[in-house]
Amino acid sequence: MNFTADIFTKFDKQWALLTAGNKDSFNTMTVSWGGLGTLWSRPVATVYVRTSRYTHEFMDREDYFTVSFFPEEYRKELGVLGSRSGRDMDKMKASGLTPKEVENSMTFEEAEITLICKKLFMQNLDPANMTEEIRETFYSKDAAHDMYIGEVVAIV
Repeated sequence: MNFTADIFTKFDKQWALLTAGNKDSFNTMTVSWGGLGTLWSRPVATVYVRTSRYTHEFMDREDYFTVSFFPEEYRKELGVLGSRSGRDMDKMKASGLTPKEVENSMTFEEAEITLICKKLFMQNLDPANMTEEIRETFYSKDAAHDMYIGEVVAIV
């Protein structure tokens, strides 16, 4: 496996789609918080999902997830997938992206690169353990995040 990227801007500026499930039942959401690195002697991707998000249910249930990055011209589509809930509508139809099966999960034909991740760890992020500034800025009006760490088992 080989993946070269500016890891400090890959999530924050380019965004990504986090997807969990299979061709019969999956959900995806746009993420801009995440990280790539090494943990437990394995290549890993770390993502953060608010407990209120529909994708959270899929992340808890599934053993695998994908993180897919797209060319800039798909920013509008990623915006749709980050601002609407799959509980309330068919986000895939609204986005115009083409779902594609990959080993143990889903990605999209339009993605330029997809990390297939085996879930290793999940941890609730407790706002009581955060600085007051972070707690007030990010959690005074919204649900907390859970952190998921997945071993990158393939790159497609």
